[in-house]
Amino acid sequence: MHRRDFLALSVKSLMAAGLSSSIPAALLRAGNSHAAILAAGLSDPAGQPLFTHSVPNALSGGFKYVPKNNRLRIQMAQATQMTGLLGADGVTPVPTPVWGYGELGQDVTWPGRTIEIDTADDPLEITWANQLHNVPHLLPVDTSLHWAYSMHGYGRNSIGRNGVPVVPHVHGGHNDSPFDGNPEYFFSPAWAVRGPRWESRKYYYGGPDWNQVAGMNWYHDHALGITRLNVYAGLAGFFAVRDAADTGRPDNPPGLPADPYELGYAMQDRMFRSSGELFYPAFPGDPFYADFITDEGAYLPDDRFPGGGPTALAEFFGDHMLVNGVIWPKASVESRQYRVRLLNGTDSRFMRLRLKVIPGGAGNPTATDPAAGYPLPFYVIGSDQSLRATAVRIDEIDFAPGERLDLIVDFKEVPAGTRVIVENLLGDAPFGGELPAAEDLFPNRRTDRVMAFDVELPFNSSRPDTQIMDGSHLGGGVNVADAVRTRRLALFEGTDEYGRLQPLLGTAEPVTDVQGNTVNGTLAWHQPITENPGLGDTEIWELYNATGDAHPIHVHLVHFEVMNRQRFRADLVEQPVEQHNGSQGSGFRLENIKTIGRENAPAASEQTRRDMVMALPGEVTRIRMTFDKPGRYVWHCHILSHEDHEMMRPFHVGPGPY
Repeated sequence: MHRRDFLALSVKSLMAAGLSSSIPAALLRAGNSHAAILAAGLSDPAGQPLFTHSVPNALSGGFKYVPKNNRLRIQMAQATQMTGLLGADGVTPVPTPVWGYGELGQDVTWPGRTIEIDTADDPLEITWANQLHNVPHLLPVDTSLHWAYSMHGYGRNSIGRNGVPVVPHVHGGHNDSPFDGNPEYFFSPAWAVRGPRWESRKYYYGGPDWNQVAGMNWYHDHALGITRLNVYAGLAGFFAVRDAADTGRPDNPPGLPADPYELGYAMQDRMFRSSGELFYPAFPGDPFYADFITDEGAYLPDDRFPGGGPTALAEFFGDHMLVNGVIWPKASVESRQYRVRLLNGTDSRFMRLRLKVIPGGAGNPTATDPAAGYPLPFYVIGSDQSLRATAVRIDEIDFAPGERLDLIVDFKEVPAGTRVIVENLLGDAPFGGELPAAEDLFPNRRTDRVMAFDVELPFNSSRPDTQIMDGSHLGGGVNVADAVRTRRLALFEGTDEYGRLQPLLGTAEPVTDVQGNTVNGTLAWHQPITENPGLGDTEIWELYNATGDAHPIHVHLVHFEVMNRQRFRADLVEQPVEQHNGSQGSGFRLENIKTIGRENAPAASEQTRRDMVMALPGEVTRIRMTFDKPGRYVWHCHILSHEDHEMMRPFHVGPGPY
């Protein structure tokens, strides 16, 4: 029985069945009462202001790095940030300790300032300086996982002694292997501890063999086993790529809105303590901690994990929505077209976005409920790594963790004084492809809304409005060469040595790994490579999702074409999975795979150069890509809690060493 089948059961039986903690965390919020949440020392979303604080625009000129001699020195450090959060009294703003990125010697921010390059530029040199020394982690670290300091030869290191390990990854970048942010390339402050594959203090992005089409990438931490925690603490930012067409200037050939009418927003979710600190449940007795309950409803003994915890969660869903580090913000806009570029930077939250119009709601503190409005269609012009060939007008759009969207919103279509709320139609639980049931939602939740646009600024007649409409030619799209090989890969849910849910990748057919072993089914991170494309080869990867939930799959190095999806059925056969410490967990393999019915074409937002794809449960998702740089890379689920718990595998392009 999959987790999605458990939803009709009681909370106790959900736990007894071994369900992920994320759904019960929502259900255990007895009435979501203000008093109960405050008694637990947490911030109650019902007591926080909605659409009051202005959101910074990550694509404004003032929010971008300015390289000197084509070089940047970017630090990762701790700071405090005002998110708009009010304390327990509901009146006093409280600061939040965060980790951020910023130029060395200057303040850091969450999100980090935007890096922008042009495809015609020489390579940009970045020195990433780890300043996270003499500080504890902001969140509980589960040292029972396969993580940076648990690797062979690193066991004498600790965050308290050596600092926090980090490694930056430019997500979507056509990176050389040494600069890709492979999790085993981590480094501590002053590079005193370096991962087993670490190569260089300087990273290079751009140039003639890098991304040659404009798109929106992003950068974030990717350290082994603590990516979810380092990103949750604030280590993420935009990385924009421009080209001769999508220049970012007002005279760009496709006629797209440009600064100040191009907006960049990173959407994330968090939990907070009422004193302002980030909260992440990890110990028995923590509010919302809901894993590892026996059939009788009692917690398992504290010695289940070293020291009684902390433990990783199967997924995480926050009850506060943030955009560019501000809770439920607003943006004031003119009655014109805006280009709105979005990043889903959450841990686990799939969203389905819709715009809802509240007439006369601009500046009205009571105009906060998207259910009171009517839909406003918008235009999809791109996603991930490129524009579409043409613009397409739609009413709602799915948005997976790690994905980027490129939209045009025409605020001329609503009266001045209108508020337009960005509504989220999906729930606070793993997504299986359908709209959520009541059990998938936080009681009295506010995660059904993200931010608001208030149409209240006077029209600037010195900048003509743009005229993007349904079918407008943009010149993008995607075209990948014919494939020389098809691989059958799979997504599984097993259990680790402690009986915890463990999402895993593997093969959907018997294959020979690079050491000559025949393997089939689930594989942990440390097992020999099974995907070894030849340099310059184009391959089709068929991703068979044998779990009960959707997974956002990210492949490093490449851009790919989403080809189609199709239902399948197969026999799921249990088998052991060796863990990083030599113990045994449980996994599966697929046998007797049969596809069912017709192939479904990609969605409008997927008809671009992609590095993310949503793999739905019970479906095979087909993608096609060319591997044109040698070296070691990774592919993984971009639910950060999943990749940290082994839903990630290395691949190698070209001949070894591996």
